[in-house]
Amino acid sequence: MFQRAAESDLQVRSSGNALRGGAAKIRLCLAEPFCIIAGAVCGADIRNHACHLTACNTVLRPDGRQSDKNIRENTMNRRTFNKIITGAGLGAGLAASPSFPLAASAQTARAESPAVPYKISIMLWTVFHHLPFEERLEKVAEAGYHAVELVGEYKNWSKQDYRRYNHKKRALGITFDTTAGFKHGIGDPAVRPLFLEELRGMFTVCDKLECPRMIVMSGNVVPGLTRAEQHASCIEGLKRAAELAEGKNIEILLENIDPEENPRYYLTSVAEGFEVIRAVNSPQVRFLYDFYHEQIAEGNLIEKLEKNIDLVGVCHIADVPGRHQPGTGEINYTNIYRKLVELNYDRYVAMEFHPTGDPVATLRTARQWAQNPGRVACRLS
Repeated sequence: MFQRAAESDLQVRSSGNALRGGAAKIRLCLAEPFCIIAGAVCGADIRNHACHLTACNTVLRPDGRQSDKNIRENTMNRRTFNKIITGAGLGAGLAASPSFPLAASAQTARAESPAVPYKISIMLWTVFHHLPFEERLEKVAEAGYHAVELVGEYKNWSKQDYRRYNHKKRALGITFDTTAGFKHGIGDPAVRPLFLEELRGMFTVCDKLECPRMIVMSGNVVPGLTRAEQHASCIEGLKRAAELAEGKNIEILLENIDPEENPRYYLTSVAEGFEVIRAVNSPQVRFLYDFYHEQIAEGNLIEKLEKNIDLVGVCHIADVPGRHQPGTGEINYTNIYRKLVELNYDRYVAMEFHPTGDPVATLRTARQWAQNPGRVACRLS
């Protein structure tokens, strides 16, 4: 998405007339995803972006850092840029235009960026594995996140552990927003009693974690059952789960898994998952839309999101292939984030990827992108 940001050349003209000596050429260097040319030049519809101008051929890596290759940077601050455009005869016109705020810093860009309605989390299993739990939370906070999803990290915790880790997360301003870790799925009626017993135990775990959401799975394809029978089992299992959850501050999320990751998994289709959730018809049962899995399984991500936004409880974020950060693969996360904003989605999106670079820096860049989906690299001509 941002990899060749510095290759955009802006031909600046005033009132249709070429500038003295020909059109002024300005090369852009996007030092951060939100640090981009702002405003409207000669009618170009590029609004409310910060400006960082440079003479270079910098390449941004997907982890947000600059490549060391072919860097020859000569950054111009706001005063220098104003001198240049004033000398070119453009200063008065641009200064008078309220649609062309020349913000000089990334901090200003952040402050002026419109707030997105959704919240941003991290699925903790993907990062900082070698660190003690409290230090993992510190790294999450360092990357600027205030929510964490868990997958069984708590299984061997003592009462003292729960108290200590809850104290740590509160001190860091972090919440545990979702957890997972069921052994049994909802797609096999033969194991439903075991699933419901496990569910009751998870209610207690979620209460200890101060966590309001849990992820359940369909489980694998059951030999001897038709797909229609397993579909019905998923609906019935979730209806029973909703009955047990009634009156509790708990939301149950059903997740899809792609057939490449688990060829035996039953619910590989987001479309079928939404059918199941609609049939359950409970405000405490929603769908976890994993864009990574669905891109591999069936694609067509945005249309299904738009048609079923009322059933989405959480979104998971990773790029294809490789389960790395957005911008490393084929999914257009700028368009997905924009659609979530358009749909006023106000729940969590959780980063569930393996960073290719420094984890903290990569997570920070991914968060900034999600928080500023309109600030994307573009080519001006």
